[in-house]
Formats: sequence, C-alpha cells, structure tokens
Amino acid sequence: MSLNEHFRITDGALRIELASEADYERVGDITVDAYLHAGHFDDPEHEYLQFVRKVDARAQEAEVYVARRDGRAIASMTLVTFGNGYADIALEGELEIRMLSVDPSVQRSGAGRAMVQAAIDRARREPGVHTVSLTTGQDWTAARALYESMGFVRREERDWYVPNTDILLIVYTLELD
Repeated sequence: MSLNEHFRITDGALRIELASEADYERVGDITVDAYLHAGHFDDPEHEYLQFVRKVDARAQEAEVYVARRDGRAIASMTLVTFGNGYADIALEGELEIRMLSVDPSVQRSGAGRAMVQAAIDRARREPGVHTVSLTTGQDWTAARALYESMGFVRREERDWYVPNTDILLIVYTLELD
C-alpha cells in the first residue's frame, strides 16, 4: 500500500495525510493520551504504551496518518493489511485500522469519524480489499457507537484479549460495496 494524496472533510477544516517524521512524537503522545484518558491504562510507562510510541518503526512497515486542524495534529491512525507485522486481526482481503486515536481535548469534534471515513475510502482503492476491520475497547462506548453508526458490525467470534492483560478488545468489520 502507498498513498500520497490527502483527504479533506467537506468544510476544509480537517486535513488527513500520511504522517511525516516530524509528526512521530506527536502521534505517540496523542495515542498514549487517548488510551490513558479512556481508562485502559493507568500507568503511562505500561509496556504497550511504550510500544505505541515507537511510531518511527511502525511507519517503516505501515501507513501512519494524522488529521490536522489549523495545522496541528489532533488525531492519528495506522492502516495495515493481512500479513503485515503490525496487523492484529486483519484477514486476507481486509484493511485493518490500528491505534486510531484522537487528542482527548478535541474528542467528539468529528476527527475520529473523518479518520474512519478516510480509511474506508483508502480501502476502496486497494485492489483485493473487501473489508475494513478494527478493534476497540470493550467499554469504549463512544467509539463503538461511532463505528456502528458508520455501518461496522461487531464480530464477537473474533474478539480477543491483549496479551498479558485482562483487556478485552472488540472486533468490528465493514464489508465494502
């Protein structure tokens, strides 16, 4: 996969694009802050949070995106396909959204919805991709409501626990037209 174009929501206030090296630290901060804010972790030094901060390594193998409002990165996500080292749940023919995070100070501003829509649009252009998949936290009711409002369906048989934790991740998929 590769993409060099930009996505824009209709009002032009939000721009979604591939992250640059200059964005990597901010992407890590957004992700950690969002996970801490959601209550999945209470220790900012947790092993998984250290993993998500390694954006430079992730960007070598996957597509990492940022959403900018007024030039400032306020959200991020990673897109991977089946077989990618960063894929958790992607089956053959799926584009997986990983680490979708919105800065807690701007959550519910439309950035998350725009990121998901950009991933759907991206998937529709990828040969052989027929489904978008993602995981979310069991208690992340706002995120789950967003995904369901966009047509994603829970796939309970694919739910799984983060290794070495009691964190249940809920799997959603969206079949593309």
